[in-house]
Parts: sequence; C-alpha cells; structure tokens
Amino acid sequence: MGKIKNKLIDWKNRLKDRHMLSIIVVLFTIIVILGIVIYKKQTEYRQASENQYNMAFYELVDYVQNVETYLAKSLISSSPEHGAETLTHVWREANLAQAYLSRLPIDNVELEKTSKFLNQVSDYSYSLSRKNIYKKALTDEDLNNLEELHNYSVDLKNTLDQLSADINGGRIKWGELTKKGEVAFAQEVSNISKNSFSNLEENFHEYSGLIYDGAFSEHMTSSQKKGLTGDNIDEEKAKQIAIDFIGKDRVQAINFNGKSENTDIITYDFSVKVNSENEENMNISITEKGGHVLLMNYNRNVEAELISQEEADKKGKEFLESRGLNNMKETYYLKQDGIVTINYAYKQDEVTVYPDLIKLKVALDNGEIMGIETKGYLNSHEKRKIDDIKVSKEKAKEGLNKNLEIINHKPVFLYSVEVFEQSKEVQEILLAVKKEEIEEVKAILNKRRNKVPIQIVEGGDTRQESVYHALLQTQANIVFVHDGARPAIKERYIKDLLKEMKDFKGANVAVKSKDTVKITDDKQIVLNTTYRANTWLSQTPQCFHRDILLEIHEKERRKS
Repeated sequence: MGKIKNKLIDWKNRLKDRHMLSIIVVLFTIIVILGIVIYKKQTEYRQASENQYNMAFYELVDYVQNVETYLAKSLISSSPEHGAETLTHVWREANLAQAYLSRLPIDNVELEKTSKFLNQVSDYSYSLSRKNIYKKALTDEDLNNLEELHNYSVDLKNTLDQLSADINGGRIKWGELTKKGEVAFAQEVSNISKNSFSNLEENFHEYSGLIYDGAFSEHMTSSQKKGLTGDNIDEEKAKQIAIDFIGKDRVQAINFNGKSENTDIITYDFSVKVNSENEENMNISITEKGGHVLLMNYNRNVEAELISQEEADKKGKEFLESRGLNNMKETYYLKQDGIVTINYAYKQDEVTVYPDLIKLKVALDNGEIMGIETKGYLNSHEKRKIDDIKVSKEKAKEGLNKNLEIINHKPVFLYSVEVFEQSKEVQEILLAVKKEEIEEVKAILNKRRNKVPIQIVEGGDTRQESVYHALLQTQANIVFVHDGARPAIKERYIKDLLKEMKDFKGANVAVKSKDTVKITDDKQIVLNTTYRANTWLSQTPQCFHRDILLEIHEKERRKS
C-alpha cells in the first residue's frame, strides 16, 4: 500500500512539473510570437517612414527644378505682365520646396542655409512680382539679384540630382538619420558620396543673402534676437514646454533628439509620437533661451477639405492666442494638399509689423494645427514706438480701388459676392477685374470656400467694356450687373428683379429722389427742373436678358 502511495505521489509531482513546463513553454511561445508581431510592425513602420521621406525628397527635387526654370524665364521676360506671372510661379514653387525640405528627418541646423535660401527666393520673387503687377520696371539691381539666385538654384538642383543617385543606390537610408539626430547624421555623411547633404549647405557657403524689403531679408534674419526673451532653460524644462504646447492628451511618447547649437538660435529638439489612429510623428524645437517654440511640424494625410480658409484662419488665431501670441493679423495664404499655410504678422496700434512673422499650417479637414514656425517673430518682436501718422487714411485711400477697400477686415466686393451666393437662383458669378489687380483678387478668393463657381474676367478701360467682357464669358439666360463698390445689396433685390423679368426685358433697383433735380447747360444755367414725384435715382443691381443686353453692347461698339 505504501509503495502504491509513493508511486501516486511521484506521478502527481511529475504531472505537476509537466504542467509547469507546459505553462512555461506556452508563455515562451507567446513572447516569441509577440516579438515577431512587434518586429513586423516596426518593419512596416520603418518602410512607411522610408516611403514618406522618399516622397518628400523627390517632391523637393521637382520644386527646386521648377524654381530654377522659372528664375531663368524671369531674366528674359518680355513684359511686366509676363514677369509678374513668372515670378509668382517662383514664389509658389520655392514655398513648396521649403515645405518639403522641412519634412526630411534632418536637423534644422544641418540645412539652415538651404532653408534660408528658399525662403528668400520665395519672398523676394513675390516682392518683385508686385512691382511688375503695378507696371514698375525692375531695376538693374533687381535683375542682378535674380541672376544670382538663379545661379545658386542651378547648384542646388545639381546637388539634389547627385543625392537622388545616392538614395537610389542605397547609400542614404532615411532611418539612419532619424536615430540619433546630429550624431547619426554626421556618421552617415561620412559614408555617402562626396556630393551629399553636407554639400547641399556648401552650395551657399558664399551666399551672403539679399537686402530688400521683406520678412526674410538678410537685415531681418541676422538682427539681434529681440523676441528671444527669458532665462536659459534645461532639457527637462524644454521637454515639459513641448508637451504643454502640443497638449498632454495628444502626446503618447516624446524623445530627445539632441541640442542644436551650431545656429543663431540654440534649441532642444524632440520627436513626438502623437495619439492618433496611425501614430504619426511630430518634430518640435524649443529655444534654450526663454523656452520659446521655434518650430513644430506634423505630417499626416488630409483626405478632404471640410472647412474654409476663413475657418482655418479663425482656428489659427485661437491657437496663437491660447499660446500667449496675441494681436496677430493674417497676411498671406498658401493652400497645398489639404493644408493651408497662413502667415501672421504682429499688429500694434493698428499698424501691421510684418517682420514679426509667425507661420502656421492648418489642416482643412478638421482645423488641426499641423505646424508652426516663429523665427521671424523671435528675431524681431519688441514693443515699438510707432511714428505719428503723416498721411490721413482718406488721403491714402484716394489711389485705391474702391472694390478692394477693407471694411471690417473684408474687401468691399466680397459683401456683394456673399449676397449673390445666398440666392438659389444664382448659378455663377463673374468678376470683371483690372488686369493689374487680378492676382490680388485671386488671392482673396483662394482664402474662402466659394459657394458658387466664381470666374475672374479681365476688365476693360470703362465700365461698359468690363460688362461686355463678362457677357462674352457666360451663357446664362438672365444676368445681373452690379457695382462691387456698393456693398449694401439685399437678397430681396435679386428676388424682386427676377419677378419683373417675367414681364420685362430689363429692370434695375432705383429709389425716389428726395432732392430737387435741376437740368443745366454747359455754363450751369438752369434749363429745367424735374418733377420730384417722377424722378428716380437708378442703382445696381440691374437685371437683363443676356441676349438683349449683349446685342445693345455690340450695337454701341459698332457705332464707336
């Protein structure tokens, strides 16, 4: 009996040991499987990152190529109009090149000169395009500057072409550049061909920068850092500032990438994994002095544009104010891939201080802030003594187009556009605009989500010619003619005029005269006095059957 008992105990112990072994094996298997899954996910993530960086790089190459091409064309422009168009292309392409440069996983310091060059190309070409639009000839200095920029753009393009070969040959791996910041970058540079990222900056070794009236002028970027206030901070403090700026609820993980010291603004640089479906990465740089946010950049795909640029602007202002950046006025917009870049300049005593510049990137699907750059603001911001006004607002307005006059932060003509947009009967809007003001009007319209198609038509020397040009561009049965400088239009005017068109070929808004109206000869001798009860003052909008109005215009043109 004792032997049987001992055998049972021994069997039980063995079974117990086997059971434990089974548990251990199972656990080990789970760990191995989990390890394999994690490795696979990491591999997929690295591949996705490689693809993203490759896409950004090749977009950069394309846009720099376009910059070089348009700069060459600007040097041989045959007219101010052609010059304005070409320089506008330079401005846009350089902006986009800079945007894709910022998406590469390379420390800001390493490409600082390249970034400054693209910013100056964009800013300077825009300033010259304004000259051309207003038919001001470019000076010899302007042309010399353009030639210098073109020469540097050729060198930049050639270096990027060599870099393309290095990437295609596997000598540059983006993943290596993201591991340890500057250290990894320095190691990688030594392993790739002669013409590499280090030579990208060498292109601008002798580039002194341009002195001109613009936010990226050399006298702006090299000035004393007036907005860089406060005491020096350490890494931990910078990390906390970065988390607070992004929002604690959005930060899944944050890693220190190193300290950028080889630059005019020393920063602590961090990479942040944000809480999102795809766990995208964000980069943020905090200044050592004062703990200011110098740069934040976040890349994700924006599938659809669900908000207008006006709403994006409102989101941008709210974001800046929540971060203590008040009194900022929007000055410039650029829309690309569902993201709008908005430039904000500081406003003091109703004066816009353009050097105090902050750039924001806002997603047009949900208004999320995708990026911020504050270098202009940190370079220049201070409390200024604003000189007394030398010219009255009324005097300054004398030379301005009434349609472009700003009332409550909105151009006058937009008030009329908005009323016509509200009408269900209106299918399209045509704006007859002076040739030299077309680009300005386009920029205004690009800021907003237009509710009906809006077409810009080059106007004529007279109101009559402008209406005629617009009539040729539409096939509508019924047309309204309205003066954009008259913003007090009401939607009921549109409805009332349309009712009248059932019985008449034309109609317009008018009010009874409250004044006595006199008819005189050339010497202002009164010939007649109108009967006030039968005297009406004609206004706009006017409404006509298109074919009849077009026929009248063509008859008058044949007479003249």
